[in-house]
Amino acid sequence: MNPRADGAPDVSAAPAPSRQVHRFTRAEHWVHRVTALLMGVCVVTAACLYVPELAELVGRRELVVRVHEWAGLMLPVPVGAGLASRAFRRDLGHLNRFGPHDRVWLRAALRRDKDRDSRPAAKFNAGQKVYAAWIAGATLVMVGTGLLMWFTHLTPLMWRTSATFVHDWLALTIGIVLAGHIGMALGDPEARRGLRTGSVSREWAEREHPLWRP
Repeated sequence: MNPRADGAPDVSAAPAPSRQVHRFTRAEHWVHRVTALLMGVCVVTAACLYVPELAELVGRRELVVRVHEWAGLMLPVPVGAGLASRAFRRDLGHLNRFGPHDRVWLRAALRRDKDRDSRPAAKFNAGQKVYAAWIAGATLVMVGTGLLMWFTHLTPLMWRTSATFVHDWLALTIGIVLAGHIGMALGDPEARRGLRTGSVSREWAEREHPLWRP
């Protein structure tokens, strides 16, 4: 702070507080992007395998099956690679911890209370935590049942039949949940910008995540 001619500090020379808040690192950006790409490939190829109109339009069923299988097997890889990032591990810890404010958030969401003050959130809100836990568990189940369906000679027929049933119905559920996730993201451009650029506006952070201390 530079002194003025009269000896008083020059307040105008003080740097203005930044209106941008750092939210995600480049590593987290790429983990999310690659995971989203692989999940998208799985959903599209599954649709091409199970919807007759799409199957006829695309053809080459054997190729579609192979792309679906390998995209599914690769799904856990981005998260595994992301564990090398300290910031990613720290955010996984945030996603894995539920506090009293998360229960308040969920109750407000169930009541469809639009008041922001009734939905306290830290870096991640309770809805994001529930989604992250659910999609992580669903992905592991899909990989496991997919392997049982792929290596048919290693398991009894009953196991393969059960795996196919779980895989198919869970795939439908994942498609519905992903559609909701994408819809929520489309309704919040600032959140999308945070994933794309790593930064969000301070106003958005204070409004949507008032308990977050970046």
